[in-house]
Amino acid sequence: MNKKFETNAIRTQLERSQNLEHSVPLYLTSSFVFEDAEDMRASFAEEKERNIYSRYSNPNSSEFIEKVCQMEGAEAGFAFASGMAAVFSTLAALLDSGDHILSAGNIFGSTHSLFNTFFPKWNISHSYFKIDDFDSIENLITPKTKLIYAESPTNPGVDILDLEALGIIAKKHNLTLVIDNCFASPYLQQPIKFGADLVIHSGTKLMDGQGRVLAGITVGSTELIEKVYRFSRITGPVLSPFNAWVLSKSLETLAVRVDRHCENAMKLAEFLEGHTNVNWVKYPFLKSHPMYEVAKKQMKAGGCVVAFELRGGLQAGQKFFDSIKLLSLSANLGDSRSIVTHPASTTHSKLSTEERAETGITDGMVRVSVGLEHIDDIISDITQALR
Repeated sequence: MNKKFETNAIRTQLERSQNLEHSVPLYLTSSFVFEDAEDMRASFAEEKERNIYSRYSNPNSSEFIEKVCQMEGAEAGFAFASGMAAVFSTLAALLDSGDHILSAGNIFGSTHSLFNTFFPKWNISHSYFKIDDFDSIENLITPKTKLIYAESPTNPGVDILDLEALGIIAKKHNLTLVIDNCFASPYLQQPIKFGADLVIHSGTKLMDGQGRVLAGITVGSTELIEKVYRFSRITGPVLSPFNAWVLSKSLETLAVRVDRHCENAMKLAEFLEGHTNVNWVKYPFLKSHPMYEVAKKQMKAGGCVVAFELRGGLQAGQKFFDSIKLLSLSANLGDSRSIVTHPASTTHSKLSTEERAETGITDGMVRVSVGLEHIDDIISDITQALR
């Protein structure tokens, strides 16, 4: 039976135990026992597939991974303790000293720090390409380039990259294409369909959806995930069984939640586009978005994040944030609660003014993660803060 996305999200689960539980239980155990000496030897020799130690695998994390693999159309995956653990461990597993990363300049602040501060310690270099100048990407590829890294939609400016075009370039030059897909979730976009080799998510965001747990996951081909698994099995950035159980249950409602997120976000974006105190608004499914047609091609809907710029810059931004009453001032996103963030002073504060300007992050930019409250109440709070 070829089941739909929503059905797989609910019905993909571990085999029931002798207790015939309807909902998969928690497996809060650090290790697993063996039947005899031969079973133990064969298990460590990897002659049989079974759980040994929860740093390697656990029934709860296995179920979560299987669900995300089905959603993304991936062969295998590994789950991590956070989204950044997934980013670091995936790249560290694939890269050697002397390798070069070609990355979009519009990426999460912590990923910028990883590329600029920590990877140079191991002689791993990077170059940034401008997301509105794909013609220049191939000029930045060197004999040392190992992979292309990008987000779409981007954090925080919800810019859209043409994943199919990136996939063509990566394949032409025999490079691994790694896409951070957490702003879209597997429900809205599956980068593997457009040529990505690996897809990374911060499960902390839309996958959890209620701001409860930290998590990350990387999925893709069996060959590449084997390298990620070997590195992570030794270094230990593994997702806890409890968080994996929470996320597996959360995925059962992903489609329902994201539909409402997108509906609310679209209405807020349309409202902001006509407001006199707003310079510009970016949302992938607004026709004014410069990559609207590409967004429609590769996404089911526009996601939960709306970015806009206040008139009056930093001073206006401070007044706006101090005037918010209902929405949360937080750095998270993809929560059931709507959140407003000032990227220049929070998530991307470690970047210089010039670096922020190059990626479109102005002092007056506001990022709204639109939640599941009634849209009238969301708009009402933002209206009074703008006023």
